[in-house]
Amino acid sequence: MPGSVTSVFGGPDDFHAALREDGVLSLLVTGNGPFRARLTQVALDHMHLSTGDEHLSRIAFVGVPADTLLVSLPIGDRPGPIWGGVETQASELMTFGPGQRIHTRTTGPCRWGAIRLSSEDLAEYGRALSGAEFALPPIARWRPRRAALRQLRHFHHAAIRTAEARLAALANSQTAHGLEQQVIHALIQCLSARPVDQETEAASRYRGLLARFEDLLLGEPFPSMDQVSVTLGISKRMLREYCRKHLGMGPDRYRRLRGMQLVRRALRSGAEETSSVCEVARRYGYRDPRRFLVNYRALYGELPSATLQRTPCRTATRSKWPQVESSCNR
Repeated sequence: MPGSVTSVFGGPDDFHAALREDGVLSLLVTGNGPFRARLTQVALDHMHLSTGDEHLSRIAFVGVPADTLLVSLPIGDRPGPIWGGVETQASELMTFGPGQRIHTRTTGPCRWGAIRLSSEDLAEYGRALSGAEFALPPIARWRPRRAALRQLRHFHHAAIRTAEARLAALANSQTAHGLEQQVIHALIQCLSARPVDQETEAASRYRGLLARFEDLLLGEPFPSMDQVSVTLGISKRMLREYCRKHLGMGPDRYRRLRGMQLVRRALRSGAEETSSVCEVARRYGYRDPRRFLVNYRALYGELPSATLQRTPCRTATRSKWPQVESSCNR
């Protein structure tokens, strides 16, 4: 059954939670200042459409769900997020096949669009419309004909605008089905030509190494950079090179920021009542309590003790039609 939700967020944790169904495994804010984001998600019978407005730079680690194609769609005239170190222009699409894991980052305020649908459904529709096999590379960048991209953006925007305006049009199954068919047809038109860029085997290996780096940062005890380098089987110099391209920063800084994020998440979970702040900090690689406190306050604007006292705000919930707008400030 079609449905939609529009949410306004004042904290990255709830924003991340709302994006988990789209495969966002982690989200790390790298910009300074108060966090603000708005997210509209539309669920049709066979696909999901979404649009996000973000005001701070961030890095996200995305794992595309099984049997799913993820499409990154330009919104407006601004460049979209940087995927795996590849910058996309307002005239380009990025597609990511089932199971692909990749880092994506923004460098400031950003508005983006996305389409998520079954890869099998797209292949079936593609064969029906083109009369030939319709298979996409695991990761590719596309520069569709201007008219085809304009159509795709128009139908995507129509669904988002209807949801944000709280109109009941999507509750009509025939209307929702017709819109879905138009989006699929426009998407196939955009992907009918050859991609302008496909991921090379070398680039795929580098991306896989960074995905393993991300996995290591979820383990306990928190690994040192020496341990990361040895486990991945690459030199620190090469790891720095890959991280600067994909993450926009060196591995040591990313590790510190991810560690601080995990400390904050542990403190906010309410599961650390019997542990001291210093014990939690040491678990994630911080040995100097004074330096940890200074860095924590500089990053989050409060001391860890204040974080422990804050009451978590409920995550914005999804609902079937009628569309619900919710907000969560942290």
